[in-house]
Amino acid sequence: MKIGELASATNVSVDTLRYYEKQRLLEPAVRTVNGYRSFGESHVARVQFIRSAQALGFSLAQIVEILPRLAAGNFGRREIEQQLSAKLAEIDTQIEKLQRVKTNLLSTFDALTCDPGLPVSSAAVTLKQPGARVRIKGLHAK
Repeated sequence: MKIGELASATNVSVDTLRYYEKQRLLEPAVRTVNGYRSFGESHVARVQFIRSAQALGFSLAQIVEILPRLAAGNFGRREIEQQLSAKLAEIDTQIEKLQRVKTNLLSTFDALTCDPGLPVSSAAVTLKQPGARVRIKGLHAK
């Protein structure tokens, strides 16, 4: 199948497939006599795996590391569990960071004391220390 057919079969763009080739996520296609790339079912399966791994939060860099082991048959349940556990730990860390950002946003929101119609200065809305409560006052018209 040609690259456009692979794109349709996997629901990704031709540009994405070319990018996957450049990043070595997708093995190079065989070239036909007229120079067209010829992709097979193994390419469809590879793209589907890449998209599935991305949907689970794995980056392309992480997927590049997994693919050779998967292709060589050296990727069993233990390795899958290790990768999933590591990804869960990353997500927990991200959630903790986002919770801190949310707390800071809510604190800033609670600290707003100025009239909603008045402008404020950048100094007035800059936290001195993350998480610190600040009273934000509007600029007074002269």
